[in-house]
Amino acid sequence: MYSKLVAAPPVFWKNHRIKRLHAIKFLGIYIDDKLNWNSHIRYLSQKAQILNQNFLKIAGPSWGISRSHRLLLYKTVIERVFAHGFSIWCINPTAKISRKLDSIQRSFLLSISGAYRTTSTAALQVLLGLPPLALKLQQEAVITNFIRLRKPELTLQLLPDNYEQPLSRRTTHPSLYLLKDQISLSDGGLSPPSEAIYTDGSKTEKGVGAAYCRIAQNQIIESWFVKLPSQATVFQAELLALSKAVELAKTMVNQTPIKIFTDNRAAIQASSNPKSKNYMARQIFLSLLSSPNIKLNWIKAHAGYFGNESADLQAKSAAESETTNIHQIKFSKVFLKTHLKKFLTQEWQRTLEDATTGRRIHNIIPKVSFDPVCWTREEILF
Repeated sequence: MYSKLVAAPPVFWKNHRIKRLHAIKFLGIYIDDKLNWNSHIRYLSQKAQILNQNFLKIAGPSWGISRSHRLLLYKTVIERVFAHGFSIWCINPTAKISRKLDSIQRSFLLSISGAYRTTSTAALQVLLGLPPLALKLQQEAVITNFIRLRKPELTLQLLPDNYEQPLSRRTTHPSLYLLKDQISLSDGGLSPPSEAIYTDGSKTEKGVGAAYCRIAQNQIIESWFVKLPSQATVFQAELLALSKAVELAKTMVNQTPIKIFTDNRAAIQASSNPKSKNYMARQIFLSLLSSPNIKLNWIKAHAGYFGNESADLQAKSAAESETTNIHQIKFSKVFLKTHLKKFLTQEWQRTLEDATTGRRIHNIIPKVSFDPVCWTREEILF
């Protein structure tokens, strides 16, 4: 590295002098010689001016598309342009980068809200439900590095080994598929068989539970329930109960067909999809493939059906139990995004409280939210 005040020695390659640059563009990202990403931020600032000019062609302060459509356009198009390569240059943004990104975001906030140019950026972010661009990109960078690069998330103390990795698109031959009568999404509670298995998953403030009940002649002859970690989702609980019910059905060789009822359509659709990336759903599909006598049927929830209500009661009891015997399960992408969103909200709230601008809005709206405030343009003009 050489100072700009001192002429650097010339570099030749095959009698051609190589021009010395302080930044190069690689895959759409400007990498400078000091790795402070100032060149890339300047590039984003220039691109933002062009995008904002095009944005103003379809949305003026008092005419054009509605504010909800402007927000949708910003989140799906404009913000995605700035997010290119964020996992490299925005994993730990400095205060200078954060200020630059706020300046880039500000022009779009004014175009979306139609507010006066003297309105503070912090106030516009709260009114429109848009967090600071640096915090938003940093959150997505953490998710990308955790899922794709398998880097630990130190803030939430999460390890990649405990994450539910998605499977490949297909592991079975396309010629192998379930029978048409193995899956039914119509309400099976209207004409239930004399014996069947009912599954359910439940999540309360005290925890998550999964359960199944084997019903014969309106009597519970066998049941199973388990408590899951608090980070588990209802979908994971439903799939776990369904997989355990399929294991039970495979042992019932004297009964044909064997019906399993669940009130979760998403679990049925995932279990019947040979391209599902969920591990438990894929295992259920393979079990159904090898046991065509097992049939999955949707049942309407909270409709007074004895089997479904029994499974629901067992799942809720497991979720609210104080047992320390918890069935460990890997957390999903939904859990990761939810907790990072909570962390983003806390950081946004702290930034707003420490800011010196936007105090009038902070007194009216003390808590930040991702939902825009339902104020008209006239109410924002202050």
